This record gives sequence, C-alpha cells and structure tokens, in this order.
Amino acid sequence: MWGTSSSAAAVLPEVPLHRSLLFRLLLTSVVIAVCSVAATAWLAVQTTTRAVTEARGHVLSEDTDILRRLSGFAATHPRWDGVQSVVTDLSRTTGRRISLTTTGGNVIADSASQGVRPSIQASAIVDPLHVDTYTSPGAQLGGIDPRAVGPYLLSDSERAQLRTLADERLACLRKQGLDGDIEETPSGRPRVTSADEVPWQCADGKLNTPTSGELAALNELNKFFQTCLGSHDAFLSLPGSEREAYVHSKRIDEKYDEKARACADESRRRQLGPYVAPAAELYLGDVSRSDPRFDLSTANKIKVIGVTGLILVLTIAITSVVAVRLVRPLRVLAAAAQRPADQHIRVPVTTRDETGYLAAAFNEFTARRERLEAQRKAMVSDIAHELRTPLTNIRGWLEVTRDGIVEPEPALIASLHEEALLLQRVVDDLQDLAAADAGTLKLHRELLSAGELLSHVAAAHGAQAEASGITLLQQGPDGVQLDADPVRMRQIVGNLVSNAIRHTPAGGTITLTAEQTDDHVLLTVRDTGSGIAPGDLPHIFDRFWRSEKSRSRRTGGSGLGLAIVRHLVTAHGGTVTAMSDPGVETAFTLHLPNPQRAERHRG
Repeated sequence: MWGTSSSAAAVLPEVPLHRSLLFRLLLTSVVIAVCSVAATAWLAVQTTTRAVTEARGHVLSEDTDILRRLSGFAATHPRWDGVQSVVTDLSRTTGRRISLTTTGGNVIADSASQGVRPSIQASAIVDPLHVDTYTSPGAQLGGIDPRAVGPYLLSDSERAQLRTLADERLACLRKQGLDGDIEETPSGRPRVTSADEVPWQCADGKLNTPTSGELAALNELNKFFQTCLGSHDAFLSLPGSEREAYVHSKRIDEKYDEKARACADESRRRQLGPYVAPAAELYLGDVSRSDPRFDLSTANKIKVIGVTGLILVLTIAITSVVAVRLVRPLRVLAAAAQRPADQHIRVPVTTRDETGYLAAAFNEFTARRERLEAQRKAMVSDIAHELRTPLTNIRGWLEVTRDGIVEPEPALIASLHEEALLLQRVVDDLQDLAAADAGTLKLHRELLSAGELLSHVAAAHGAQAEASGITLLQQGPDGVQLDADPVRMRQIVGNLVSNAIRHTPAGGTITLTAEQTDDHVLLTVRDTGSGIAPGDLPHIFDRFWRSEKSRSRRTGGSGLGLAIVRHLVTAHGGTVTAMSDPGVETAFTLHLPNPQRAERHRG
C-alpha cells in the first residue's frame, strides 16, 4: 500500500525560434516592410534620377561659371572693390545665393541682404594665383589665371604697334595661300593663329619681340627668378635670350629640374601679387523659394498608385496566408472544447510551434479530465461502500432490537458505538480532504521538537504495537526542530504508524527516525512488513485506494489515510515519498522545510 503517486506537472517544451509564432509574425512584418521599402526606393529612383541628374549638371555648370567670373575679377583688380555688383548679377542669373568673404571671415560681398554665409564650409577659394585648368580654361600649369597679367598689360600705343605687325603677318599668310586669324590675349598682345605652319617668308620675328614694357616686366621677373634659383647652374648657364624666352613662355622643359619649376611659379606669383585681389572664400547656397512644391507628372502618379496597390495586395495576401495557418488549429481547438464533457475528442497536432504545443496540452488536459472523472465516479462508489457497511450494521441491529428479537446488551451497544465511530472517522477524513482541496485547511504553526513529536506518536501507538507483537523504536539526534502544526503532524505520523502496524506481522519492527539536512528535516517511518508491490506504488495516495480489493476491515482501513497525509504534508510546504522492497521493508519519508535555513535567509 505504500508508494508515491505525485507526478510533476507537464512542462511544455521550448519552441525553437524559427518555429515560434512570434518569429513568424516578425518575419511577415519584415517581408512586408522590405517590400514596401524596396518599392518606395525603386519608385523614388525612377521618378527623381533624371531630374536630379539634370539639376546636378546644371548646378555644377553654374558653380563653375560663378568661380570663373569671380576669379577673372580678382585677376584684373588689385582689390575686391566693386565686386558686389558682379555678385548680385551672378545671383540673379543663376538663382544661387553667393557670399564672398576674406579668409578671416569678413564679408566682402553677399547677394542676400542678411550678410550671413549660406553654408558652414566654403564651396571654393577664389585665388587667381592658384586655379586649376578645369575651372579656368587656359590656366598655366602652375595654377595662375591667364587673365592675371599685371605688369605685362600693354599700353594703347604698344597694342596699336603690335596690331599693325599682326595684320602684316596675316596678309603675308594669305598671299601664300594660307588662312588664319588674329586673337588678342588678356595682356593686349595680338596673336596670329593658323592651321598650317607659318612659312619662313612671314616669320620675321617682329611680332614676338617683347615691347619695352614687357622687357621691363621680364627683367623684374628674371631678378625674382635668379634670387629664388640662387646658384642653380642648369639655368644660369643658359644665354640671356634663352632665359628670357624660357621665363616669358612660362613653360618648363624636361631638362630643367623641379627647383627651376618651383622658382618659376614662385617668381610669377611674387610679381603678379600686387596686381590681383587677395584670396577670398566663396560660399554658395540655394535661394529660398516662397512656395516649394514637388509636382508629380501623370506618369509618376500612375506609378505611385500602381506600386501602392501592388504593396496593398501583397500585404493582404501574405497576411491572409499567415492568418489562415495560425487560425485553423485554433478553430479546431475551439470546436473540440465546445463538445459535451462526455464527448471530448483528441485534436490532431499538426505543427511544432506554440499552437501545436497548445493542442498537445489540450489533449493532455482531456485525458486528465477523463481520469479525474473516472476517479470521481470511483470515489463516489467507494464513499457509498464505506458508509453503507456500518450503516447497514447499525440499521440491522437496531431493527432486530426494536422487534424484540435481541436484547440491548452492553456488547451490542459497544458494537453499535464502534460502527458509529467508524462513520465519524470517515466523515472527519472526508472533511479534512475537502478543506485541503478548497485551500481552507488552517495550520497553527509553532516551533516544535521532532524528537518529542515522534515520542508522543510512539507512546500513543505503543499499546497497539505491543498487542500485535511488534517492536516500536525511535532513533535520531536531539535538537532537530520543525516549524509545523503539532496536532496535524501527530495526525500525519500517526496515520503512517497505524498503517505500518496493520501490515507488519508479529515479531516485526517499526522504526521512527528524524534527521536534518541543510534544506530539509526528514521524518521516516520504516517497517519490516509485507511491503508494497511495484505496480501499486503509483496509486497508494489515491483516495479510497487499497491494494486488497475486497476492502475487508480486517486487512485495511478506509483508504483515506495516505491521501490525508499527502495533503497535510503539502500544506506544510513539504513532500512525501515511499520506497518498498516487498517482504523486506517499507519506508515512508516526510521532507519538510528546515526552519533554520529560513532563519538564515531572513538574517
């Protein structure tokens, strides 16, 4: 009759992440979001790429023109005086906000009235002595704006004289059957251009001879150059005419090294510095418009509507597929739950996610309910059986006594009293179980000695054990204490001792022990009785369960004692276990919380 039927509550297995409903819902949201973003990005690219490309080319062209115009102004003016009108005109024609400041941040000119720079970082540096061939066509390799001529600017008389020589050379070319044209450089010097090589008859050298003003500027440049170059023999060893031609042409042949190139550039900038405006920072921005709008063409509107409709259809389709897969098993569960109690069915487990585990839990719940229903019916039958026998005995004896067949002797009265006590014990046990099930079982806890508890139980059952020829022993160290209800604990241990006496033959031994571990206090009732069959161990705590199916009063009690033990131990926060070796021994152990451990935790 001994054993344990306590079973751990079923724990649902952990759902793998890739199978969970949360992951599926998140994946659905991500797919829809990705489709939406991709479609939006595609639509934006399709509708704006051409416009952005055109606008970018237009803006770059405008910015280059602005820089070229301002660099030309700086190359022909020693100061920035008068540049405001140029800036205003450029802003009006390009639609850009233009601001020009010194390198120290002082505003030189601004197309807006606020006088505030339109951007944090300068768009470019306006310096005619440091330009590139991309923004200033024809710029020198050294980065000097070709419009910066400084002392090389010809006077009116020199221009007229050189113009006459240019006309003569052009006339000579035409006599030779060639064609050409006359161009004027920024310094005012004319130049004859021809697609063919100039014949020797026309190359008299007069047009290329420097004027007096140019010679003075070249001599000044030559001094700057020689000062920079110092004792550079590769240049100083050249004849004077070659040096002048080299400096005037502003080109470096491969036979001159890097120092000569650097000195040529430095000398040119030193000579032209006083004739050009100082470097300035250029800030560019957009002129704000009062009504900025983004207008869609008819074709773009159709694209937007089409893409929006496609995303909507895709969203509905994906959501519908996922929703149907999620709802279908839930509907099956709902239909199964609404069936009558006696017609519950098992639902198929088709997935391995939360829904599948819910279906498995529902099936387990159905099976457990069926078992409980069977146990309830069996318990009602057992209660009727337990109460019918003493009631039948009492009724029978009372009827024969009433009819005068039997005299009401003391022995008869004692028998009827014993049957009444049996009924009272069954009713009391059922009341305790009902209170435990309802959670209204009251415990009056106090700190008590485990040794004294076992001593009281042993004394209460000593006479019965002695009468049955059984030795009742008590073992265990002193000082083991419990935080429990002393009345209920005597009831628990007393029930175990009574069962042990009932199933232990004469000459056997029942041992009561108490021991203490870090977490628990262990109370054990061990006997050398007939033991419990392995197949009976899982059922011994069931109500009205008895291994002897005849339910004879001679071989067993009401079948409620062990059920009451389990409920009372659970109410104390403990557990009960049993082990049995049939024909050798049976041990029943209570695992109760150690009050000293609770004290340590509170401390």
